[in-house]
Amino acid sequence: MIKTLTKHGNSLALVIDRAVLDLLKIDADTPLDISTDGQVLIVSPVRDTERQKKFKKALETTNRRYGKALKKLAD
Repeated sequence: MIKTLTKHGNSLALVIDRAVLDLLKIDADTPLDISTDGQVLIVSPVRDTERQKKFKKALETTNRRYGKALKKLAD
């Protein structure tokens, strides 16, 4: 699906089709996590904030412990 951004005041908006919203069970009140890997925009519904906090903490711990080794493996 190809989409274009729509002007919304001084910003740009991405309009998401109703079928996609229904599939993901997203409505106007659903908090969305917007992130990027530097090349791709990632929009995800926030389902469980407590679980997300635990995941981020585990990720930080992993990066602290194994960050250098993972970097070497990536290179």
